Amino acid sequence: QVQLVESGGGLVQPGGSLRLSCEVSGSNYFGIGWFRQVPGKEREGVSCIRSVEGSTFYADSVMGRFTISRDNDKKTVYLQMDSLKPEDTAVYYCATDSVCAYYGGAYYYSYDYWGQGTQVTVSS
Repeated sequence: QVQLVESGGGLVQPGGSLRLSCEVSGSNYFGIGWFRQVPGKEREGVSCIRSVEGSTFYADSVMGRFTISRDNDKKTVYLQMDSLKPEDTAVYYCATDSVCAYYGGAYYYSYDYWGQGTQVTVSS
């Protein structure tokens, strides 16, 4: 089983930046992804990074603004979020992702384990 712990959320003004961290314990996962959720709305996959080759993928809504990366020594995956918008406000979760792909103009994911989440609020 894999355990994930997110950190780094907070309140930021529109146009600002935040970096989320996800500490991962365990192994045997295809990729690590980030998704976000707003109460009353469906979960939205944001980005992922594959464990072996390090390929990264993004949802269209964040492409060019968010960057996913990893530090294998620290077993941590990061999500750098720039040019934040009020519509980015959500609870952000990191998760193991057994699909982690983008093709045909769409972003695909399937989550197995996830952490407790961290709140990101973008507001002036």
